Amino acid sequence: MNEHLPAYTLIEQPDQLAPLLAALDRVDEVSLDTEADNMFHYRTRVCLLQFLVDGKIYLVDVLAPLPLGPLWEKLATKHLVMHGSDFDLRLLADLCQFRPKSLFDTMLAAQLLNHSRIGLAGLLEQHFGVILDKEGQKANWSKRPITKKLLDYAALDVWHLPALRDILTRELVRLDRIDWLDQQCRRQIESGLIGFPQDDENDWRIGRSERLRGAGLGVLHAVWHWRREWARTLDVPPFKVCSSDLLLDIAYAAEDGDPEPSIMAKVNLGKRHDRLAPTLATALRQGLARDPQTLPRRRRAEHAPLTPGEVALQDRIKADRDRVAARLEIEPTLIANRAQLAQIARDPAKLDEILLPWQADLLRAEPSLNPA
Repeated sequence: MNEHLPAYTLIEQPDQLAPLLAALDRVDEVSLDTEADNMFHYRTRVCLLQFLVDGKIYLVDVLAPLPLGPLWEKLATKHLVMHGSDFDLRLLADLCQFRPKSLFDTMLAAQLLNHSRIGLAGLLEQHFGVILDKEGQKANWSKRPITKKLLDYAALDVWHLPALRDILTRELVRLDRIDWLDQQCRRQIESGLIGFPQDDENDWRIGRSERLRGAGLGVLHAVWHWRREWARTLDVPPFKVCSSDLLLDIAYAAEDGDPEPSIMAKVNLGKRHDRLAPTLATALRQGLARDPQTLPRRRRAEHAPLTPGEVALQDRIKADRDRVAARLEIEPTLIANRAQLAQIARDPAKLDEILLPWQADLLRAEPSLNPA
């Protein structure tokens, strides 16, 4: 980080909250970021909140015994400036059902402006010459005490957000896209309220599993659940037990008829191998013995496949979308993604239900949905 670092206050004790709460009473807008421990623990937790309020930075240790109820109440009445808020809002919804009043997301703004770099690090370097320390992106934010180096990194995440917002706002106004951003941000708020997806009985159907038909299906089901249970026991993300590629390799070896000893001989679980391998072998045997017909069934698609006429309409809408996106110099999926194109082709009358107003207006003006 190659600039004079801003001053900040670390809040770890209940009696340190008062200045932040008082500052919130003086403002209508707050810059906010979060740090979580999803790279180090099974259940993701919010570990640190970063606030820029009335020109001052406050870092709140969420893992400390702090009474945060008044903070959430005040924050819910403020306009927020954030970057890449989707993950943060879902975290906060899971934590305390937090819902922001309104939002300016600088990453969404950068997307609508077709910036080549939309990450915060790239935007700060481009506009302010600031180089963020990449170590902060991979740090264990649940480890205490938090090092000064990490606190410095966390403070910079919010320090430039108002100035960055102002720069992006001028560009959006010039291109008449400020209303587009407002619609995107409103949808982001509603999406965040849902939190993270709940566990599903078919979560084990990962990656290349759709090509499995026989023994490999039972094995994948067994070893995926084996990995999840060890991740819970060890309190680590599942990928730190073993990779999904390893699970799929085991499943495909079973599908090809390889015997258990041959499969296990190729397995390397790293430093935990001696501890985990025996239970993996047990899971493998259980999977080999299971009738694939007894596994949870895939859900039936809500809709039948597109008819030939609908496929043709989808292709025409996609061509229109791509042409409009090229003219506006934005990523085509910002207008409509693949799933949305299929929904529109199936029922064009639902265009306004499927897309945001600015997206729908762009497509409605094109030949495929407005035939002469």
